[in-house]
Amino acid sequence: MSALLSAGALVAVTAWYWQLLTVLLVLIAVLTIAAGLIWYERRLLSLVQDRYGPNRVGPLGLLQVLADTFKILFKEDWTPPFSDRRVFVVAPSLVLVTALLSFMVVPVAEGWVVIDLNVGLLFILAMSSLAVYSVVLAGWSSHSKYSLIGGLRAAAQMVSYEVFMGLSLIGVVTLAGSFNLSDIVAAQQRSIYYVFPQFIGFVVFLVAGFAETRRIPFDLVEAESELVAGYHTEYSGMKFGLFMVGEYVAITLVSALIVTLFFGGWLGPWLPGVVWFLIKTLLFITLFIIVRGTFPRLRYDQLMALGWKAMLPLSLLNLLITGAIVVAGAG
Repeated sequence: MSALLSAGALVAVTAWYWQLLTVLLVLIAVLTIAAGLIWYERRLLSLVQDRYGPNRVGPLGLLQVLADTFKILFKEDWTPPFSDRRVFVVAPSLVLVTALLSFMVVPVAEGWVVIDLNVGLLFILAMSSLAVYSVVLAGWSSHSKYSLIGGLRAAAQMVSYEVFMGLSLIGVVTLAGSFNLSDIVAAQQRSIYYVFPQFIGFVVFLVAGFAETRRIPFDLVEAESELVAGYHTEYSGMKFGLFMVGEYVAITLVSALIVTLFFGGWLGPWLPGVVWFLIKTLLFITLFIIVRGTFPRLRYDQLMALGWKAMLPLSLLNLLITGAIVVAGAG
């Protein structure tokens, strides 16, 4: 009996260590990709805009990110005396923490997931809702007019586009019959990639992803020509660095979700699943960067009109068509 108990305890400890190792590997991989994206974006934008980009520190400027990291670590970490100090300090970490927590339920290959939640998709949507608090609290706690306007813009923009993001995914959940991301990928393996039957949902989700990550053409929350730097105007040093890293982690998360929900996740011929997942994710990250270097910033009224007058009707139409097809197939 004692031998059985010892064996059970050993298995439990081994499983616990394996899960901890998986968590650490995911965190290291995501943060490494986010750091690499800083270099990748600057190099790609330099090609789009016909200029050199980083090319001095290390081969092809690869060590520029490391140099920038040391620079930002030694910059003065100033907190305005007129700010709400506690909220001001906590706000930058929220955007990074929520994005990293979302990665805990994203499968990068078959069986490669930290927590295989049955409601994984709902968990990610909940984390994206919490991410709104980061920019809103940053804008409010700064006690600056520019920051406050940026925070209010962020609240309206992100809450609005969360609605369309959620509606665009109902068709995927209906076809797969599950909120589990691994089950959604498995369902695509049995049929076809959901980008084909759910093309409208894919377009709505992609546009909502740009808005949720506050990237051009939806970067109205920063809008340097209007608001200096928007919600993070008063931030410097590593607090500003957390906002920047959080943005790149969020871009990686949205790209990984697009791949998982619409392009079969890790599915693909010949190569290992994790390689296919990384290749597909990198393609959508590249799309984010190219859009930044191509399109101008929208006006705020155009941003909201696009959401409520175009994305909402499209997502409802997609929901109606998907529901009708599923019901007709069941009959």
